[in-house]
Amino acid sequence: MTDPLLQTQPTPPEEAHYLRAVTDMAQRCAVVSQDAIYSDNGIKLVEKGARIDSRLYDRLVQHKLREPIDAHLSVENAVDATFLASAARQLMQSSPLVRLLTQALSAPERLVAPLRSMPLIEPIAFKLTVMREERPDLFHHSLQMTLVSLFLGIKSGMGERECVPLAAAAMLHDLGVLHMAPQWRDRKNKVTGAERKHLAAHPITAMLMVREAKVYTPAVEAAVLEHHERLDGTGYPRGLVGDQISPLGRILMLAEVVTAFYEKSTDLPAQQLSLALRLNHRKFPAALVAHILPLLQDGPAHDASAELPVGEQVGTMAGALVESFKRWEQVRAQVPAEALLTEGALGFVETRLRALQKALAEAGAHPDQQSDLIAQLQDDAAGLAEVAFVIREALWQLENIVNGCHRRWPGVLERQEPADRLVGDWCDAVRALMPVVVAQS
Repeated sequence: MTDPLLQTQPTPPEEAHYLRAVTDMAQRCAVVSQDAIYSDNGIKLVEKGARIDSRLYDRLVQHKLREPIDAHLSVENAVDATFLASAARQLMQSSPLVRLLTQALSAPERLVAPLRSMPLIEPIAFKLTVMREERPDLFHHSLQMTLVSLFLGIKSGMGERECVPLAAAAMLHDLGVLHMAPQWRDRKNKVTGAERKHLAAHPITAMLMVREAKVYTPAVEAAVLEHHERLDGTGYPRGLVGDQISPLGRILMLAEVVTAFYEKSTDLPAQQLSLALRLNHRKFPAALVAHILPLLQDGPAHDASAELPVGEQVGTMAGALVESFKRWEQVRAQVPAEALLTEGALGFVETRLRALQKALAEAGAHPDQQSDLIAQLQDDAAGLAEVAFVIREALWQLENIVNGCHRRWPGVLERQEPADRLVGDWCDAVRALMPVVVAQS
């Protein structure tokens, strides 16, 4: 008879990453086996009551386990509802994004209440504890996204009881990331070709964990699976379109984007998020976006539903945008580089124009490329409409910069200093260039 030890199957790579996180956590937190742990072919690997440590990793990783590792483990100071509520209140004080949300609610505590009722069986609490201890950035992201999701749910008319499954879906949506290779943590890691299948797998992995817990509704499972979908079908993992995405899934997919902008954008996240939501208006539910956009305005509210320009208007608007950037380059050439780093009007315009230029480039509509793009799309009405939308929204952002300049630095209007005169002249030039269609939108 063949020795069963020679018939072992190694742990799948995605499980090995999670197993490493568990044993690393065990170096700092007391992790104990509540039951014996067996391999898939019946080999006892860990006795009941054993203390887990990093030395067990090499033994465990050589075997495919009969059941998920955390089905048999307990950890001291595990994440529970009380901890989640406390951490949420801390975010209300420390997070600029969450502060925006709480200021827009008459009763901010409504963001916390659903967390206290969220089902947290031991294996799920264990996973969240691993996330908190080994991936604090991911835990912070999940909690912050949960609060954004709850804000959207509350603003959409959902009651506290209805918000409980929403809180669960948002808090657990990225459990699958715990099973991804460490290099995925590097934001400089470019996702290409075949590698995208690993990225697309994490919502599926998370959904299966939620389903395995057997305490969450199918609506929670669906939302976890759908948090990277898009209304226009460009999302993943299934490329769903429109009403194929569940109500909770719609909330999660917008909350994920809102949260990501504030976590990844180092400068002016509100401006960049506002522009991104407007440029990608077909990807997200308009009714939900309408709850976010007013929080991001650096000026009066803007109606993005105005009729789009057509024909020659598009070229006129593109020319105004390009010329506005060129005029600012002329200003930059007249001042020392240090002046553009100040907190005055020069620095204000410089920072915001660079953020706008970056957002346009990411949307595939960099000012230097717009004339060629418009020429290529003359026979493509839908494509030309998309470009028109991008340009109009960018010009509105440009006008908002001018308004902000005048409001914050009255000296710009009075031309009190040389720098004020340069900025004031640029503002006047932008106003003169601004097409009528933008001023009326």
